[in-house]
Amino acid sequence: MTHEDGENTRIINAGRDKKWVGDAVNPPVQHASTVVFDTVADMKNAIKNRNKNVPYYGRRGTSTNFALADAMNEIEGGDGCYLYPSGLAAISGVLLSFLKTGDHLLMVDGAYEPSRSYCNNILKKIGVEVSFYDPMIGGGIRDLIRDNTRMVFVESPCSITMEVQDIPAIAKAAHEKNVMVVMDNTWASPLFFKPFEHGVDISIQAATKYIVGHSDAMLGTVTARAEFCQTLFNTSYQLGYCVAPDDAYLALRGIRTLSVRLKQHEKNALTVAKWLQNRPEIAEVRHPALESNPGHEFWQRDFTGASGLFSIILKQGTEAAITEMLDHMSHFKMGFSWGGFESLILPVPQLAHNRTAVAWENKGPLLRLHVGLEDPDDLIHDLEQGFSRFNKML
Repeated sequence: MTHEDGENTRIINAGRDKKWVGDAVNPPVQHASTVVFDTVADMKNAIKNRNKNVPYYGRRGTSTNFALADAMNEIEGGDGCYLYPSGLAAISGVLLSFLKTGDHLLMVDGAYEPSRSYCNNILKKIGVEVSFYDPMIGGGIRDLIRDNTRMVFVESPCSITMEVQDIPAIAKAAHEKNVMVVMDNTWASPLFFKPFEHGVDISIQAATKYIVGHSDAMLGTVTARAEFCQTLFNTSYQLGYCVAPDDAYLALRGIRTLSVRLKQHEKNALTVAKWLQNRPEIAEVRHPALESNPGHEFWQRDFTGASGLFSIILKQGTEAAITEMLDHMSHFKMGFSWGGFESLILPVPQLAHNRTAVAWENKGPLLRLHVGLEDPDDLIHDLEQGFSRFNKML
C-alpha cells in the first residue's frame, strides 16, 4: 500500500531537497548577484533553464529563493512559484503579467485597499478597464463577463468586511468563458484553503503575513498552474522583481511552524469573537466561522480552518470615543499589517466610500482585529477595559 505523508509532515519537509540544503537541516542563505560559469555549455544550460530554478543571475534567485518557491508549490499545490518583495508587488506582478490595454478586469468590491487603489490608478493609466463586483455574486459573475474580460480577481474572505466568496461557482462561470481566476489567498494561507482544488488558476500570498509569521520580513508569493508560469516568470523578471535571500530564509523558517501557529490563531480568535458577540457595543462580528457572517456556508464547505483576522462593527461611536479606547490598549496595538504573533486592532474609516458595486449600509464604526498568540483571557481583558473607556466618552 502506498503511504502518503500528511500535511504537517509535508510542510516540515517542503523545500528541503538535498540540492538546496546539502547536509544541513535548513537551506543556507546564499547571497549572489552574479552567477559565474566555467564553460559555455554551463552558461547555455543556465539560460535554457533559467525559469526552472537553475542559477542564472541573482535577480532570478539563489538556492535559498528556489527552496522557498519549491516549498510554496508543495504546500499550496501549484506548478510554479515566483517570489516578490511584498504582497502588493505580487498582486501587481500578476496583473501586469496578464492584462494589457483594452482588457477588462473583474475585481471583487471588498478587495484589499492597495489592490483597489492599484486598479483605479496604475491599471487605469495603461488602459485596462476595471469593474468592481459584489463579493456574494457567485455564479452570477457570468453576467458581468464581456468579450474583452481577461481575469476575475477574488479575495476570500475580503480582508476588511470578511465576506466569503463562492470560489468554485465563480471559477466555473469564468472558465466557461475562457477567463482566468486569480485569488488573494492570504487570509487562509495554503493550509486552510486549497485554491487549485477549487478552480483558481493563480494564487497570491502576502507572505509578509502568515508565511513569515513574525512581523520581520516583507514578502509576496505567487503560485500558478503550469500554463501561466512562463508568462508570469518572464514578466516579473522583466519588471525587476526580486527577493532578498535573507527574507526567503525567514519565510522558510516560518513555514515550519505555520500549522501550529494557525491552529492557535484560530482558537484564540474564535474565543475572542464569541465573547465580542455578547458585548452590548457590538452590532455585528464579521468572522467567517460564525454562522452570521456573509458566506459562512462557503467557508464551512471549502475551508479547513479560520485564521486570526476578523472585524467588528459597532452600534455607534464617535472618533473621540474610539481614540480613547485605542490609545490605551495593552495588548492590541495599532498597525497596518497582520499575521504575526502579536495582536493588532485597526479603525477603518470611510468604508462606504470604498464600495461601488454594493452599498455599505452599516452606519457604525468598523474595527479590524488580528488576534495573536497571547492568552485569550488577557486579550479579552484588554478589550473589556477598552470598551469601558469607550463608553465613558459617549
